[in-house]
Parts: sequence; structure tokens; C-alpha cells
Amino acid sequence: FVDQEDILVHLEKMFKHIFKVYTGQDISDPFPRLTWHEAMDRYGSDKPDLRFQLPIIDVTDLAAGCSFSVFRSVCDKGGVVRAINAKGCANFTRTQIETLTENALSYGAKGMAWIAVRPDGEIYSILTKYFTEEEMRALLDRMGAVPGDFVLFSADTLATVRRTLGNLRLDVADILGLRDKEKFSFLFVTDFPQFEYSEEEKRFVSTHHPFTMPYPEDVQYLFTDPGRVRAQAYDVVLNGIELGSGSIRIHRQDVQEKMFAALGFSGEEIENRFGFMVNAFQYGTPPHGGFAFGLDR
Repeated sequence: FVDQEDILVHLEKMFKHIFKVYTGQDISDPFPRLTWHEAMDRYGSDKPDLRFQLPIIDVTDLAAGCSFSVFRSVCDKGGVVRAINAKGCANFTRTQIETLTENALSYGAKGMAWIAVRPDGEIYSILTKYFTEEEMRALLDRMGAVPGDFVLFSADTLATVRRTLGNLRLDVADILGLRDKEKFSFLFVTDFPQFEYSEEEKRFVSTHHPFTMPYPEDVQYLFTDPGRVRAQAYDVVLNGIELGSGSIRIHRQDVQEKMFAALGFSGEEIENRFGFMVNAFQYGTPPHGGFAFGLDR
């Protein structure tokens, strides 16, 4: 009668054992845990590389009041403005900045604004024309920027900004040599969304599959607010690579029927396609779950 915590505890023990056997190294610290939303907001990825920091910081509230039309327009449309502080990188060359800008475009952004805080404290950026001194100080304080730092921005929809800065974070890390091949950072990512909205189908679909157990307190939102429902699903991540994933499975007939209905299946479709399983639940399926390795990785 396992729950998610049971599985995560045993997974951590197993991975530490495997790591010890094949590398000879002990991992004494517990694996850190991030929810899916925390990982996406802080690192722009659901499999973040934690060998280095470079967190993504939200500055939407500060950008909304400036006179920079790009930032204002994005904020007015419900988008976000976020940024990364590349510590000590104010000396980035023009070629490096142009490369990062081109990369941002390839990730779906429409451009990349930036601020270089020179070692003498001078602020070098096109944005100085659109922020008052007080607004600029608040912005740099939010970013923790000091002389010698380089701050790069992305302004767009939430999904685009996450994708853009998540990838630029890795690009900056590569420039600075922060992805140490001798360092290993394990991580659990939990609480994945139960559903994601498909623009192609114009409806919510399962993020993983329709057999993942939602958190009990979120079942009430299956029909009223599907995007709010969290799945009891989890990944093990190492150095930005997903080693495998798992979930607690639905074992209750009523919950499974609600899940299918939330995905748009009619009663007849549920019976024809999944009746063998839904009907079997009435005989007392125990709570169960597990984990699958991504052996191809």
C-alpha cells in the first residue's frame, strides 16, 4: 500500500547504492526536491542542471511600469518578463552577446535585452533610456546585480520565457565552464501537472497518461480548473538528464471514471476502451505505483 513518499525514499537509497557501486563515491546529502512549477520558474526546465545556480528571476512587476514598449506590451498582454544574472560577465564580447541573442531567437524569443554593469558601476544598456534611475536601481537590486555583472532578459508568454531562459542558462554555463563533468547533482522533480492544454486539439490532454493519481485535494478541480490539478508523478534527474520517471497509479474506480470524463471520454467510450480495468477496480485494487528507468538515456 505504497504512497509517493515510500517510493521516493527507496529510490534515493537505490540510486545512492548504484552510484557508490559504480563510482566509489558516497552521496551523503539527501536529494533535493523541486516541484514542477518551482523547477520551471527557477530554471526554465523540468530537468534542471543543479551543478550551478544562475536562477531565473521574475521582474514582471518592475518591467510593467517602465517606458520600454516591448516590456510594456508583453505585460499588458499577460506575459512575463524574467532575467538571469550572469555574475562577473560584464566583459562579454559583442560576439558572445550576439551569439546569445541568436540563440534566444532560435528558442522562440523575439530578441534579448541586456544590461552590463561595468566594473566602475556604469550601466551599459539600451534599457537606460526607458527606466528612471530609481526603476533601474530596483531592477538591479531584484537581480542582485553588482559591478561586473551581466543581466539578460526575456519578455514573452510564460512558456516562451521559460524555454528561452532555461536554454540560455545552459549556454551561459557552457561559456563559463560551469558544467563540471566531475560533479554530480541528483534531484527529484515532483507534482507534475495532471493535464496540459493542446493547442492542436483545443482541449486538455494528459501530461503523462490518464492513469496517474491526482492529489486527493485536487480532484475537485478536474472539471472546473484542470490546469490546477497536480499529478502524483515524479522524475529522478542527474546533471540535467532525466534518468527515469514514475507515478502513483489510480486504484479507485470513481477517480478513474472522473479522469476519463475530464479528458472528454463518454461513458460508452470508457466502457469499450477501458471497461476491463475500471470494472476490475471494484474488487479491491491496492494503492500502487513505481518507477521506470530511461535506459536509452
